[in-house]
Amino acid sequence: MAKFLGVDTGGTFTDFILFDDVSKTIRIHKVLSTPSAPEQAILQGIHDLQQLEPTLVISALTMVHGSTVATNAILEDKGVRTVYITNTGLADVLSIGRQARAELYNLTPIKKPPLIPRDLCLEVNSRLSAQGEHLQQLSEQDLSTLCEQLQALAPRAVAINLLFSFFDDSEELKIERAILAHDELKNIFISRSSDVLPEYKEFERGMTTALNAKVGPLMQGYLYRLQAELAGCSLSIMQSSGGITSATQAGRYPVNLLLSGPAGGLKGAQAAAAASGIDRLLSFDMGGTSTDVSIIDKAIGFTSSAKIGGHPVAVPMVDMHTIGAGGGSIAQVDAGGLLLVGPESAGADPGPACYGRGGRQPTVTDANVVLGRLLPQSFLGGNMSLDKDAAFAAVKIIADALSTDEKPMSVEQAAQGIIDVVNDHMVRALRVMSVERGEDPKDFTLVCFGGAGGLHVCALAEELEMRRALVPVNAGVLSALGMLAAEASRERSRTINKRIQDCDEDSIEQLFAELLDHAKQELGATAKTITTSRSVDIRYRGQSHALNLPWSSLQGIAQAFHEKHEDSYGHRLAMDVELVNVRVRAIEQRQSLVLPAWQSTAAPAIKFTTMPGFSEPVPVIDRAGLIAGRQLTGPVLITETSSTTWLAPGWSAEVDNVGNLLFTAL
Repeated sequence: MAKFLGVDTGGTFTDFILFDDVSKTIRIHKVLSTPSAPEQAILQGIHDLQQLEPTLVISALTMVHGSTVATNAILEDKGVRTVYITNTGLADVLSIGRQARAELYNLTPIKKPPLIPRDLCLEVNSRLSAQGEHLQQLSEQDLSTLCEQLQALAPRAVAINLLFSFFDDSEELKIERAILAHDELKNIFISRSSDVLPEYKEFERGMTTALNAKVGPLMQGYLYRLQAELAGCSLSIMQSSGGITSATQAGRYPVNLLLSGPAGGLKGAQAAAAASGIDRLLSFDMGGTSTDVSIIDKAIGFTSSAKIGGHPVAVPMVDMHTIGAGGGSIAQVDAGGLLLVGPESAGADPGPACYGRGGRQPTVTDANVVLGRLLPQSFLGGNMSLDKDAAFAAVKIIADALSTDEKPMSVEQAAQGIIDVVNDHMVRALRVMSVERGEDPKDFTLVCFGGAGGLHVCALAEELEMRRALVPVNAGVLSALGMLAAEASRERSRTINKRIQDCDEDSIEQLFAELLDHAKQELGATAKTITTSRSVDIRYRGQSHALNLPWSSLQGIAQAFHEKHEDSYGHRLAMDVELVNVRVRAIEQRQSLVLPAWQSTAAPAIKFTTMPGFSEPVPVIDRAGLIAGRQLTGPVLITETSSTTWLAPGWSAEVDNVGNLLFTAL
């Protein structure tokens, strides 16, 4: 029996979705995350599923995992001891960066420590010209001296980044081979820029290579432990680009996993919306720690200029904007009497006060409990009970801090204030991805997912004047679902940096062929049906940023760029056009996950609950009991195992054929 398991490790919960390809049934599960050892939560969840599904055999399981190990190591600065190797005179590139000021008007900014300390940055006597000519090459003595320095510094990883290595990687390969041939150094993790990111911009390339090195041993160790516990399981890892890769490739290129979970969410949102005939989406994924916002205009957008923890990461990633606003975001009142929410989060341990695990600080989740939108007895399908009294006690801290003798504030008012503030944060993030890019939110459907998304979707849609919203089936574990919907993929790129008239089309076609062969090899021998795409980054000569366009021909791409530039920026220029990078993507086509037809699995019972601000009891409906075609009018509280949805007054909802909830403003 073919069983597929999607696993998304989040800051608060680890989500599981088990799909049986024979019976076309889905089972979902959630457990609290174990940040110090993420594999423990995964093993616990699989054990729980085996109790529910006695036929579940690990050795016959195909698992796709979205990991946060690399992301957390970077955000928490817990990478391994790493040495950075570069050309003479360039050891300070990672520290100097672009000299961009994060706080423009702060005269005494606090500078973050460099990713790699200066005493761990080594220089070598090698130099390649901008035209790819060898001006100075490494000697055997140079390599011997370098190995002695490395032996003295005793790093666990090495990042090699030489100038113009994207033209000729022979000098970087010399260093790599010398390290591997040295008995005392052969177990060091090596990250080579000409392998990780063979593109121009030595700072971004160097930073990406260094990040890959700093988290490489951690990721490899984690995957080794996980595979050892899941002997026989076919394990794949979700990449930031929305495709999956093997555990071996994931360990070699962990920098490609930094948006692993959020990428799964976008794939899940796209798949769920497509089942409802919707392809223009404004999405927000609200989990326990953060909210990820993106826009899907028939296709998921990508970027190669993302930042993680303030560090540039130039590998392809899904295009999204992340803010510190989640169910666990902590509320506080500052010295000036202003209510703040986030970005600090209570996480999984101790978690919000209502979890009953020792938390005392008020969070967004506690506010929703106070407002009656989270029912203590229905949380996680009744598998976890919430402490309502603890939630009230926590939110009362805010109420007391905001109260005055003339105007006391109730706990319910404080809870609503917390919700209003966190909603405002998310609205601003949604505007960044839509309005600031020239898109009108009203032309899109607002899609929410994550454990907390359904509680806020109506309020956000109203603020953005959107009339349509979608709460996907299994929205609380949609990232895990998206991992099962993703294809195996590999991306490769190379810098050219030439004017169009100086390029040779045959040479470009040959380069495309080389990159595609490399990408196909990395997909592995099991890749039977592979589709490929080719694109180029192109710009006017002298510009800093480029537009990515599908490759056609030299003549065709120049005309296409002029049109794209005018469409994007309102003008075109009578200037030389420069071809910057060539990019390829190889995708292993496989049977995509088709959401099964919706079937209600519970009795269609309606309960009622009292909620602050409502004179009449509010209906509470189990989502599993809703049949396809059922229509609802707010206010209604819709509960399910993975999340809760608040259908606010002024909104109606309809259940479609796969179980999605289609919201419409009345």
